[in-house]
Amino acid sequence: QVQLVESGGGLVQAGGSLRLSCASSGSIFSDNAMGWYRQAPGKQRELVATITSGGRTSYADSVKGRFTIARGNVKNTVSLKMNSLKPEDTAVYYCNLDYYGIDYWGKGTLVTVSS
Repeated sequence: QVQLVESGGGLVQAGGSLRLSCASSGSIFSDNAMGWYRQAPGKQRELVATITSGGRTSYADSVKGRFTIARGNVKNTVSLKMNSLKPEDTAVYYCNLDYYGIDYWGKGTLVTVSS
């Protein structure tokens, strides 16, 4: 069983920055694709950024140039550095790990951007 725990959310003013982190635990001994998703109130969960086991990254158009996803030094850990935050970035951010087609999710961390 894999568990993911996010941290780093909070309240920030527009234009500010936050760094989210995701730590995993469980019986997975190799690096896997991981990602960040978010869900704003009344909206569907959407992809924010992903990173493959080899380090290839991809981003939603809405965050390109502002957010950076990176792997940590420990296997299956990932961070999301968010700069130039906008009120529309307000959402619960979820960490995801793709284990050979099986998705694991954290419980999420709330990011609120005030205008």
